[in-house]
Amino acid sequence: MAKVYFYYAAMNAGKSTVLLQSSYNYRERGMRTLLLTPSIDTRYGTGRIESRIGLRSSALPVSAGENILLRVQHEHHANSIACVLVDEAQFLSEEQVWQLTEVADTLDIPVLCYGLRTDFKGKLFPGSAALLALADDLTELKTICQCGRKATMNLRVDRHGKAIQEGAQVEVGGNDRYVAMCRRHFKEARAGHIIALPPSPTAQTGHPFPPSGPGP
Repeated sequence: MAKVYFYYAAMNAGKSTVLLQSSYNYRERGMRTLLLTPSIDTRYGTGRIESRIGLRSSALPVSAGENILLRVQHEHHANSIACVLVDEAQFLSEEQVWQLTEVADTLDIPVLCYGLRTDFKGKLFPGSAALLALADDLTELKTICQCGRKATMNLRVDRHGKAIQEGAQVEVGGNDRYVAMCRRHFKEARAGHIIALPPSPTAQTGHPFPPSGPGP
């Protein structure tokens, strides 16, 4: 029986990289995958999944009110699907997560979801909360804080490196807007400590690949 998997992490833990690698593994064996991404994420254009190390792929954009089960059924009947992979799954609604469970339970297609667990205030996203409750398998992908400890929080910052305390839960952005941090430094930053924004990997190394992989 197919399962729903949720791979969660703080920012910059390589979620999209793992998703694209998983999709490649299926396709290398001649099996079709269906990649989905919420249409609200337009950082790389609508219907695009890109990783920090340069991997990229087209994907089907999913709107806020769309029935994912019906979309997958339509695609599966046209051409058999071996796996559904969802990027930025925190932006899904609870109803859409239930629809993904139907993909696994009634269509017998495994569903791999990748996303953030919490927002810039440390609160669960609706999609993440539903996945934590309903997914068959939960896996944390790890990255590190500036202090070297495991990062679990996502700090939203302004251009001066000051924590933003209020605002809409959903505000799409990258390294210019968010910093992955351990809980201790997340709390300190929200208490008023100014943090140094991380330089881009390109500025550090001359190419778009980071100097080392995620820590423990």
